[in-house]
Amino acid sequence: MSSNPTPQKSTGLHVGQAAPGCKKVDPILTVDNVKKTFGGLTAVDVEHLEIPRGAITALIGPNGAGKTTLFNLLTGFDTPDTGTWDFQGTSLAGVPSFKVAQMGQVRTFQLTKALSLLTVLENMKLGAKGQKGESLLNALMPSIWKKQDDAIGEKAMELLKRFKLDAKKDDFAASLSGGQRKLLEMARALMTDPVLVMLDEPMAGVNPALTQSLLEHVLGLKEQGMTVLFVEHDMHMVRHIADWVVVMAEGRVVAEGSPDTVMKEQAVIDAYLGAHQDTDLGVVTGRIKIVSEGDAK
Repeated sequence: MSSNPTPQKSTGLHVGQAAPGCKKVDPILTVDNVKKTFGGLTAVDVEHLEIPRGAITALIGPNGAGKTTLFNLLTGFDTPDTGTWDFQGTSLAGVPSFKVAQMGQVRTFQLTKALSLLTVLENMKLGAKGQKGESLLNALMPSIWKKQDDAIGEKAMELLKRFKLDAKKDDFAASLSGGQRKLLEMARALMTDPVLVMLDEPMAGVNPALTQSLLEHVLGLKEQGMTVLFVEHDMHMVRHIADWVVVMAEGRVVAEGSPDTVMKEQAVIDAYLGAHQDTDLGVVTGRIKIVSEGDAK
């Protein structure tokens, strides 16, 4: 991957100094005072965070930092103790996950959620929104939904071809490899024509043969006009594709900035390696792989 040219990075994303909670020129998602505790553990305590529109933002941090929990809160899969957040100026506090997706904010999961006993194509078609045949009455009248269903199938096949899964369309999702399931989940997310795509560790558990393909697809989302927010532990990956980096530790945002700048911040080095390390996070081995299990749930 090092032989590939570095993608063009976005500039001018923030206002003033790059610091935790700094304002963005055009935020698509704004978070205020979101807090979530589990018993005596504070999993998330984010005072203010803005995600820049049209950019790829990486959310990084050590195990237990609260990254996945924050994803769950912002997408309606969990409920915070306090706080509000807006997506394109509309409050999402209390909005269920399926409505969040319908509004244009979709997510994938660290552990993929493909329905194993459905085919790849059936999984894709489930991702489409506003299907007329979903009601019992309409389901009994094919003339109402058949034309729409054909269009959904065509769109699904176009996406499967883009993700090189079209040959697997009739295979059960259970037969796919881990990397292929990641591709399927990303492709299915695009069936909703999203504005913001949130990827929870898209490269976790993916073999090297598919890593480059996934990487190119993430970059492709931005090229198609979407905003991307992703959780990742591979620092080489973050440096390669992220325009902006948000660092969490113990539930809080401890740093923000461009990849090269953030990797040199003491707060980030402390969070990953301990307070008494003199090592530069960005050049430990050129590829830091931190175990991806155990994020605060």
